[in-house]
Order: sequence, then structure tokens, then C-alpha cells
Amino acid sequence: MGNKKMTFRGFNTPSLVLIPAAVGINYIGKYFATVLKLPLWLDSIGTVLASILAGPIVGALSGAINNIISGLTVDPVAFIYAITSIAIGLTTGILANKDYFSSFQKAFGAGIIVAVVAAIVSTPINIWFWNGQTGNIWGDALYAFLVAHQHPVWLASFLDEIVVDLPDKIITVIFSYIIFKSLPQKLTYLFSPNNKIETL
Repeated sequence: MGNKKMTFRGFNTPSLVLIPAAVGINYIGKYFATVLKLPLWLDSIGTVLASILAGPIVGALSGAINNIISGLTVDPVAFIYAITSIAIGLTTGILANKDYFSSFQKAFGAGIIVAVVAAIVSTPINIWFWNGQTGNIWGDALYAFLVAHQHPVWLASFLDEIVVDLPDKIITVIFSYIIFKSLPQKLTYLFSPNNKIETL
């Protein structure tokens, strides 16, 4: 897989087409995680891929739209976490601009950064709406243990979130990185600002 220069920051017709595709990928990831009963979410693969290809704004829009659709159809709670999805898209796009997706090692580091950002943004939401819990069996078990041992709720809630976000976001980012590197250069060029096809 060649080393592709991270300059794909355009907002053009291909970028607009990418958004619904990214939302679909998010749904597929979440579906497989649910069916396989994984202790992960895997619902941000499309958001991350869109951010790598087309930049932070397209990625953030993909994440927000995904949560809005989920909130309207299957899970009203998803509305609240649109903020987290936006943060994931923006963070990934910024990291892509800083060349974090030029190698596997850098992509792994990006996964850690995205996980920490997602946990920081989600923790106040979890505390406000769910007394600090996430609904994930692994994370909530850790939360219960920490609270029972008199640790602050904010710390227990953050660790509840990060214990799931860390593997989830690393896997999500690495999988998105592999997809990106597997795409033909002619396709990735469509998202470049150098591509003059109906740039908005």
C-alpha cells in the first residue's frame, strides 16, 4: 500500500456523495457489533473514513447525520451523542491534515487520540443522563467497582467510557485506515481540493 499524501480536504460533489455512504458504513459496523454481541460500538467507521478522505467538516457532518437518523428511527438517545460523533469527525480530520494516516503506527496513535477525545466529550453526557454509566457491561462493571470504593463519579464515568472507547476507536481508526490505503488513487483524488469537479 503506497504512501498517499494527506491532502484530501475538498468539499465537492464526491464529498457530498460520501456522506450517505459513510452513514451506511456506520450502520453496518454497529449492526455487526450488535449481532456478534461485541463489547464495542463500531459505529464510527464511516465517520472516520469520511474525515480521512474529505476532511473534518465532511466527517463531522457524516457523524452528526448518522446520529440524527438513528435518533429519528431506532434510538432517541443517539441525538445526544451527536456531539461525540462531531468531535470524532473533527479530530480525525485534523489528525489527517497532520499526516497521521501516512503509516500504520501513526494511525494507531490517531486511534488513541480519537478515543480520548470521544471519552472526554461523552463523560459529561453520561453523568448528566445516565448517572455516569455507558450501558456497556465491561465499562459499567468498572464504574460500579470504582463508585463502591468511593472514587469520584466523574472519574468512574470517564474510566467506564475510556475502557470501551479505547479498543473501539483504535479498531475503528485502523480499519478505516486499511480501507483508505486500499482505495485506488483515482478514487481518493476525487476528494482532493485539486479536483475541480463542482467544488463547493
